[in-house]
Amino acid sequence: MIPNQRIRPETGGAAMAKKSDKKSQNTSDGPKIRTPIVCVLGHVDHGKTSLLDRIRGSSVVTGEAGAITQHIGATVVPIDTIVAMGGAIQNLKISIPGLLFIDTPGHHSFTTLRARGGALADLAIVVVDINDGFKPQTIEALQILRGCRTPFVMAATKIDRVSGWRAHPGEPFRSTFGKQNQRVIDLMEKKTYELVGSLAEHGFSSERFDRVDDFAKSLAIVPVSAHTGEGIADLLMVLIGLAQRYMEDALALSVDGPGSGTVLEVKEEKGLGATIDVILFDGTISIGDEIAVATNNGVITTKVRSLLQPRPLKEILIEDRFSRAKSVVAAAGVKVSAPGLDEVVAGSPVRVIKGDFEEIKAIIEREMTEINVTLSPEGLIIKADTIGALEALCKELSNAEIPVMRAQVGPVTRHDVIECETIKTPYYRSIIAFNTQILPDAQDLMHEPIYLEMVQLFKGNVIYHVLDSYLEWRDEMKRNLDQKRFEQIIFPAKLLVMPDCVFRQNNPAVVGVRILSGKLRNGVNLIRKDGKKVGQLKSMQMRKENIQEAKAGDEVAISIDGATVGRQFDVNDELLVNIPERHVKVLEAEMLNHLTIDARDVLDEFTRLFRKENPFWGK
Repeated sequence: MIPNQRIRPETGGAAMAKKSDKKSQNTSDGPKIRTPIVCVLGHVDHGKTSLLDRIRGSSVVTGEAGAITQHIGATVVPIDTIVAMGGAIQNLKISIPGLLFIDTPGHHSFTTLRARGGALADLAIVVVDINDGFKPQTIEALQILRGCRTPFVMAATKIDRVSGWRAHPGEPFRSTFGKQNQRVIDLMEKKTYELVGSLAEHGFSSERFDRVDDFAKSLAIVPVSAHTGEGIADLLMVLIGLAQRYMEDALALSVDGPGSGTVLEVKEEKGLGATIDVILFDGTISIGDEIAVATNNGVITTKVRSLLQPRPLKEILIEDRFSRAKSVVAAAGVKVSAPGLDEVVAGSPVRVIKGDFEEIKAIIEREMTEINVTLSPEGLIIKADTIGALEALCKELSNAEIPVMRAQVGPVTRHDVIECETIKTPYYRSIIAFNTQILPDAQDLMHEPIYLEMVQLFKGNVIYHVLDSYLEWRDEMKRNLDQKRFEQIIFPAKLLVMPDCVFRQNNPAVVGVRILSGKLRNGVNLIRKDGKKVGQLKSMQMRKENIQEAKAGDEVAISIDGATVGRQFDVNDELLVNIPERHVKVLEAEMLNHLTIDARDVLDEFTRLFRKENPFWGK
């Protein structure tokens, strides 16, 4: 589907805005078309990486922490491979050199990384398990792509798990679908139209790809199996068709344009030193080019020493054998070797310098500033190995309304631990560390008694595991703090002084009462319904045993200091607990859900008494 015939936005560099001018710069034989960038999005465990594994014949997914992709990876699929896989596209006149896939993380905690992938990509695949249907992360993916106005198709995966499905490995969907029995065909139709209905709920017109008349108006649903390879050729055919028909102008490339890209990862390579894995999404980068990159200490310039590209169908993040290149044209995954790359920040921009360095420096600095989160005077300390992971962590915390005091790329340091201990709120005294090391001096400090007790460290290499661990601990901490706090709050209660139950007139007065509503505790002050003071409840007894608390319906004997029966109160009087104004504020703002209906009624009766003269009392 083509949302508004989308030309991808400027995210990732000002060079994007120049695409409309590029066609005229190419030869008379027609524009040179660069490789379209395709991002793969969807719910966790719905088979995104497995789908790419099938295409490239690798097995990345088994090496990922938690079997969930933790960083964006890049894979080039040459057009020859695509043609060989799907006969249906052999009749097309193909001008694009292939497809560059970005495998984006799938869990909901990676919303920002997926948004980064969506903004970087020309096309997208939304992966959904045809047996499982839409999940919250599926909907997030649709929202991201709609926001980026990115053309996309839906891959309905795991058709081989449909009950009764007979697999025909590697065949196009229409071929294998025609060989199924009628029960399976009917079941597939049902499941497909469930997806059509779900997409309609989110404003998308859709149909199975072989029934689509206009791909600009209808989203194509392509049933596939990563396990058997069925339908893969059709999926690639639809992507090629979309790119060829609707995006030729957007993909027209000026070979002479300066390269723009994004750093995927910083790696130490034997014989090369520190290198950066880059997605080059525009222009050209060559050996000898001066490039600008962002480090923890600001923007630096360096000269490209060598360029290495992964072999076709290999993922740049795991490739162990690269081919050397003098020059690389977008779009491509490339490993760049240059001096001084040790401190480069993963997820940051890379720009080939042609023209004013200060202008390019300002652009990179602005992009780096834009990814910073809104910090609060008090909140958590967040450390991560890449900008994308940092954004994802902060996005999740923001959604949970948890403030962040400091967010940085890099290891956990001694300074982080010392600063964390000074945070006032106990459940914010935490450091969340994703896929980044804890420096030895910080570890030593964490074992000292005061820090061991006061500072909590949550670390791991799967973001949602780290976040879940923190949230579980925080919720338990808040429950404990609330319990202690609520124990000190005076609760509303109303009681009736029963007739024939005056055991002592005064010093202290001892009478029998029935709790009409609410919860009565020792130590509270009592008033009459007209607001006049009675005295302080000193103690309670039920069946001749001392108790600390009585609830609605209980009949107890109470002693009241400072009161005389017949003077401050009398039999058959209804008495109220006198609640301090600051406690009323807490009760109404934070604890109404913890009160019974009868207790809320008493609280309402009590506050009306004081708000007659001051409408804002206790608010």
